[in-house]
Amino acid sequence: MSDNLESLILEHLRHIRSRVDKLSDDMDDLKLRVGSVEEHVSLLHTDIAILHKQFDHHGKRLERIERRLDIADLALLFMRRLFPRHQSCSVPR
Repeated sequence: MSDNLESLILEHLRHIRSRVDKLSDDMDDLKLRVGSVEEHVSLLHTDIAILHKQFDHHGKRLERIERRLDIADLALLFMRRLFPRHQSCSVPR
């Protein structure tokens, strides 16, 4: 009877060991996948920063063109009508 109990315990321990090994492999896979996701998120942040810089550059160019054509006030009034809740348009009313 002692041999049966011992073999039963060993069988359970082997099963537990195989499950732990599988969980360890799964954890390694998840670490790789999370690292890949983190890398992609970092690249997206870089792309967004580049887009913001380009938008700022285009905005400055547009303002310069409006000033040269003397339509800056007209453009801001037009923007106010399009976007009445936009607070950054500062033109005397």
